[in-house]
Amino acid sequence: MKSFETFPEQDEAKRLLGAALAEPAHAYLFHGPPGVGKRRAATAFAGELLGDPDRVARGAHPDLYVLEPLGDQIRIDPIRALRRDLHMRPFEASRRAYLVLGAHLMNEDAADALLKDLEEPPPYAVIVLVADELGPLPETIRSRCQLIPFRRLSRGAVKTFLAARGVEGDALEIAARVSAGRLDRAERLLDPKAGERRGAVLDLARAAYLDPAFEPSQAARTVHALALKQGAKARKAVEEEAVDGSGETKRDLDQRARRAERGAERDEVLAALDVLTGWYRDLVVVGAGAEGAALNSDRLAELAEDARPELAVRAEGAAEAVRDTWRSFEFQVQSGLALEALFIRLRRELHGLVPAEVA
Repeated sequence: MKSFETFPEQDEAKRLLGAALAEPAHAYLFHGPPGVGKRRAATAFAGELLGDPDRVARGAHPDLYVLEPLGDQIRIDPIRALRRDLHMRPFEASRRAYLVLGAHLMNEDAADALLKDLEEPPPYAVIVLVADELGPLPETIRSRCQLIPFRRLSRGAVKTFLAARGVEGDALEIAARVSAGRLDRAERLLDPKAGERRGAVLDLARAAYLDPAFEPSQAARTVHALALKQGAKARKAVEEEAVDGSGETKRDLDQRARRAERGAERDEVLAALDVLTGWYRDLVVVGAGAEGAALNSDRLAELAEDARPELAVRAEGAAEAVRDTWRSFEFQVQSGLALEALFIRLRRELHGLVPAEVA
């Protein structure tokens, strides 16, 4: 289908979705790493189901229902609202399409509530869950959906995406490496300020083992401040694009703005964790003599300087500490406390590489 050409690669997903259009099932679960085109594919699929890809892409079709996380969870009340809407018959099309984005963030009550309608949905409804991970979703949810797998993108696909947006030369190669197969990272790198934020986080990654005066609480505040700034920017954008006479109530606008704010804050923290993981992973890679596989290819001189054997050994433990923190965000931890705990753990993982009295 032509609509599916709007997202790169993912041949298996495209094949399954193309076949599904002939006789749609009642529920699908798009799953795979973040930033590889799942949301774009879900929107394209909904556009084909409803027969109007353009209006669906704009979010303007009356038979399209989109549910997104408010912050770091999907709670039961938005699922209840979806369930009430689910029993309204189509307005224009022959069916209705429901997109649940960030489905892996449903809490237990929300998942239980949705399960009831996954078991016996109305015949005109097609529910599409979009999840970055299968693990957090109950087996009862997974078993009632057709699974559509998405894979990490090739570097070539990311380079094509960036080149179409005017990135070229060394910047193109570096951005494709740093993106590590994810279009969301690639899009972030198109923001001129993104490089500054990445640099600030890389400085923290190095300070954890180079700076005898490294203070975990200050490092956590630095990352948290970056997140708050991005959240405020996202909220302002929503408030500025509000259209008078659209029928949106002040309460609805505020809720949408808060959702954007919390989502941007969470995305910024997770992006910082990705940067930290990538740096400690690169220390291991460069320490093993595989400089060509380093993600942070623009910082090879610093990596080569830092990747002493004793540091490379401990860097894997540091990377795992960051991954543990990333996973903890599934359980609605407070980002400030989680970040401080992370930087304390990083200091401990790297103990012995700085003076003992401050390690």
